[in-house]
Amino acid sequence: MGYLKQLDIENFKSWRGKQIIGPFLRFNCIIGTNGSGKSNVMDALSFVMGERVSSLRVKHLKDLIHGAHVGKPVSKTARVAMRYCSDKEEETVFCRIITGDSSEYHINGLRVTFAKYVEELEKIGILTKAQNCLVFQGAVESIALKDPKERTKMLELISQSKEYAAEYNKKKEALLKAKEDTQFHFNKKKSATVERKQVSQEKIEAQKYQALLDELHQSRLQLSLAELYHNEQGVSALSDTLKKRQDAAAAMNSKLLIGEQTVKTQKKEHGRLTREQQHIDKEIRTQEQILSQSRSQYIKAKVNTSHHVKKAEDLRDALKKSQRMFSTKEQELEEHQQEISQLKRSWRNYEKQVQEQGAARGRDIELDMDQSERYKELKELALKQGAVLSQQAEKLHWEVKADWIKIAFDERRKKEVENAIKYNQTQLEDLTCRAEKLEEYTKTCKSSLEEYRQQEESLSAELQRGHQRTKEVNQELNQVMEELGNACLDKQENKRQLQHKELLEKLRRLYPETVYGRLSDLCSPIHKKYQLAVTKVFGRYMNAIVVASEKVACECITFIKEERRGRETFLPIDNLILSPLNERLREMPGAKMVVDVVQVIATTVATQLRKVVQFVCGNTLVCETVKEARSMAFDGQERFKTVSLEGTMFEKSGVISGGSSNLRTKARCWEEKDVLQLNERKTQLTTELRDISCLESELANLDSQIQMQMESVKTKEAKIKEIRDKLDQIENLVFSDFCAEIGVDSIRQFEQERLKQQTELDKKRLEFESQHARLNTCIEYEQKQLEQQRKKVQKLEDTISKEEKFMTEQRKEEQKLLAVVEEGQNKLLEHKNKLLAKKSEVAAAKAELDQKTQVLQEMNRDLAKLQREVMTTETAIEQKRLTRHNLLLACKIQNLPINLLSGSLNEISEVQLDTDSESTTATMDIYEREARLVIDYSELETELKNLQAEQEVEASLENLRESVSSIEAVLQRTTAPNLKALEKMREVKDKLQGVKEAFEASTKTARKCNQEFQQVRSQRLHLFSQCFEHVSVIIDQVYKRICRNNSAQAILSAENPEEPYLGGINYNCVAPGKRFMSMDNLSGGEKAIAALAFIFAIHSFRPAPFLILDEVDAALDNTNIGKVTSFIREESRENMQIIIISLKEEFFSKADALLGVYSDFDECMFSCVLTLDLRPYPLAEDDNGKQTDKETSSDKRQD
Repeated sequence: MGYLKQLDIENFKSWRGKQIIGPFLRFNCIIGTNGSGKSNVMDALSFVMGERVSSLRVKHLKDLIHGAHVGKPVSKTARVAMRYCSDKEEETVFCRIITGDSSEYHINGLRVTFAKYVEELEKIGILTKAQNCLVFQGAVESIALKDPKERTKMLELISQSKEYAAEYNKKKEALLKAKEDTQFHFNKKKSATVERKQVSQEKIEAQKYQALLDELHQSRLQLSLAELYHNEQGVSALSDTLKKRQDAAAAMNSKLLIGEQTVKTQKKEHGRLTREQQHIDKEIRTQEQILSQSRSQYIKAKVNTSHHVKKAEDLRDALKKSQRMFSTKEQELEEHQQEISQLKRSWRNYEKQVQEQGAARGRDIELDMDQSERYKELKELALKQGAVLSQQAEKLHWEVKADWIKIAFDERRKKEVENAIKYNQTQLEDLTCRAEKLEEYTKTCKSSLEEYRQQEESLSAELQRGHQRTKEVNQELNQVMEELGNACLDKQENKRQLQHKELLEKLRRLYPETVYGRLSDLCSPIHKKYQLAVTKVFGRYMNAIVVASEKVACECITFIKEERRGRETFLPIDNLILSPLNERLREMPGAKMVVDVVQVIATTVATQLRKVVQFVCGNTLVCETVKEARSMAFDGQERFKTVSLEGTMFEKSGVISGGSSNLRTKARCWEEKDVLQLNERKTQLTTELRDISCLESELANLDSQIQMQMESVKTKEAKIKEIRDKLDQIENLVFSDFCAEIGVDSIRQFEQERLKQQTELDKKRLEFESQHARLNTCIEYEQKQLEQQRKKVQKLEDTISKEEKFMTEQRKEEQKLLAVVEEGQNKLLEHKNKLLAKKSEVAAAKAELDQKTQVLQEMNRDLAKLQREVMTTETAIEQKRLTRHNLLLACKIQNLPINLLSGSLNEISEVQLDTDSESTTATMDIYEREARLVIDYSELETELKNLQAEQEVEASLENLRESVSSIEAVLQRTTAPNLKALEKMREVKDKLQGVKEAFEASTKTARKCNQEFQQVRSQRLHLFSQCFEHVSVIIDQVYKRICRNNSAQAILSAENPEEPYLGGINYNCVAPGKRFMSMDNLSGGEKAIAALAFIFAIHSFRPAPFLILDEVDAALDNTNIGKVTSFIREESRENMQIIIISLKEEFFSKADALLGVYSDFDECMFSCVLTLDLRPYPLAEDDNGKQTDKETSSDKRQD
């Protein structure tokens, strides 16, 4: 990567004459006292990069010349040159020279334009406008305090999207104006179209108007005559029916009085028998209570006796087992004692045999004193001559032994690896089989889910096709905006769910043993068909957090309030009031209890989680269909709370609730859990495969290592054999005369026979002593075990004796209670027989009473029926008269030409009567006068006269009414004809043509403006989004690296997700071990670290080869300085060159190079620099593993 090599300054600000600052290393710190000119180095770098004069703390360009601030400039020019080296070590010199009030720009000594100068800087990654490699003094604090709009401006500068801002605003204003013009002309076109339709309609309606009036008059006349005719026919028939029904009702009333007297007598007799039955029933209940108490006492005594009998049997079995064990121990002790005796006899025989053999061989080779001394001298001589070979042989012997140990270890490791591979392969096969089944089940679930979604979409589409589109373009645009709003709501919902998940993780970190998780994560339905039903029953507890106690729940609520994280529901296990489960419900056919179709995860707190499920579900039943759920909830004697598989719930109170679409959304959490489990299983299988691969590679390495060790052992054994042959030759040469003297072939034969006897004797003695010690230890142990077994047998015998005595007493008590129970049962049977006899008498009396009562009720119903029929007939006659009055009155009011054979329409009273009018004398007078009127029905059509059935009459009259109503409705909607309709039609056509042309022109203009605007918008959005997405991802990584803690979080979010450059950019950080707080509430050091993370994240998008920072450590304490320094050292090694102006020793002591700036005075203050390379002085580590300051003592060089 490229880097800044050095800086050449001449008469720039406080730097007098020609000064060379550098060379710069990867991590450089500029230090010095206040006012010495440190920041002028920053200004020099800014100046040579083309920065404006206003950013260099002066008003005019000539004020940058040394001495100009005191009115004594040392020269008319000043220059700053930056030497930059590329990756290929090609040096480029960028130079800026002040001449008067202007600047000259040079690259490698050639003068260029400012645009060319900036273009070359951009090629190496330096953006002049964005200042991507400069962080001025105080910039860190200002970045932390910037509002969201200012952060947006920073991102626009670095992404270069700001270059499109002016054109974006211009195109947007043009587009809005074009849309307004288009809407205006569209509204004019719509108005002209409506006006033309109205004029055409006026012409047609004028021709139809008169024809409708004539038809209406004739229809009204026929309707009135038909209604009056059939009204008179109905009144006549109803009068005959009324007389017959009144006679029948009088006869039925006489029979009813006789029947009531008979029923009254029978009720008294039935009441007496019922009271006697209740008395016997009360005695039976009393006897049952006494019997129940006696039976419970008997059962308790019997159970107690059975318990002690079982206990005595167990004790006898234990006694027999202990006695067998005692006998076995005695036999083993006797066997060990016999083994010791046999061992002693064997040793005595062996010693005797060795002495006899020694006596036989002792005379063959026996050395005298001189020969022994000579043997020792020759042995020492042989050892001296073969010392070197002996050492080589011993060394090779130990090397061979070490190789054999290594081979044995590798063989054991090989066997372990083979066993591990075999075990892992078995596990892998099992897991693969389970994974295949789970994947098949997941595919089935996904296919079923897809089918349901397709059905839902098809039904939704079919429903939408049934609606007509009644809104124009503006309404469609409003609908689109509404859908976009809903999409934003969905996005907010996803964000809310993520926040809830983060909150739960924090609570589980705070209380790992007592916060168990959300209810939906801790349990699941046993089958997917129960998902909707379980989701409906869980209801508001679906996402409740399960905790161990009420205390933990209160602490969690306090934490949530402090964090301001919304509302959460908690289920403390120790504070739940559980309703007992009705075991009888489990036996009901066609239904299951919801608690039985929910399974909890297998953990140490599974029993407690079952209590939570019982609290949430209660005694709720789940049924296959809605019909079965409704029937089971309401049709029985007792009501139950039920839910169908579709999610419809029936409460005991009668409330019915559904909502399957919302339930399906909530129920998806169960399927998401299955998918997560599959992903976890996939990861586990991948890990298993990787482990097997590693083991196989290790096995191959072990085979090769074992082969190499075997070859090495063979080689070394051959060398050992060769050395031993040489040693044997030396011994043969030294002992040749001695062997001839004592009569042996070689000295080794003599040594082997002599040593063999002693070695064999020692080996036998060691075997005897070890075997003798082992047998003594076994005997001592067996004696202790035998004593313990004897005590155990005695204890069991005493316990059995006590139990048998207690059982005898219990059996006597049991027989006594049994006699009491049998006596109670006999008494209860006697009372029940009496009750059965009395019930028969009561039933007979009740049957006779019911029969007579039923006859009386039949007579009452018949009489009531006759009375209702009389009243109905009277009401119908009254209704007919009222209808005739209203019809005649309507004819009079409407002036219908009805012909009368007798009387006149003027005799009809104009009082409007209705069905609620009382039958007063005046009303009856009106009906009598109208009855004398005789109507001429000659004009009524014959078909209407010949109608007989009431349905036919009503249907015909209804057709006439509909005809009249339709004609009246048409007339009400029809206006009077307009005589100027034709002339107005020509004017409207001309007006419509002009409006259409204007509308088409405005539409073309709007379409063109929209295309231009979208092009600029997409370019600006692409540049900004590319920068924002990169920074939002990198900033969290940078913040974690600076804090050196993965729990730290840095989050960037846009206020306007669609066009983020129009809104602000929110920046929030969560420091390690702290709760979430806004940026304003962070400490100074935390703000500084957050701002540095933001700076480095932005720099990573437009990386410059180097980065210059001025006093960024001002607000940092020692701990934060250590973190920031470590991060900057890593960045300087990997990504960029870093130059920092610092005043803190804890910071600059970790740099690769120090540039010390100090001031001197001659007429005016001027700056000088000292450079120190710290690389020869590496960082030291103290006892605690922390970095300490460098011990620096080196020569300083003034440039």
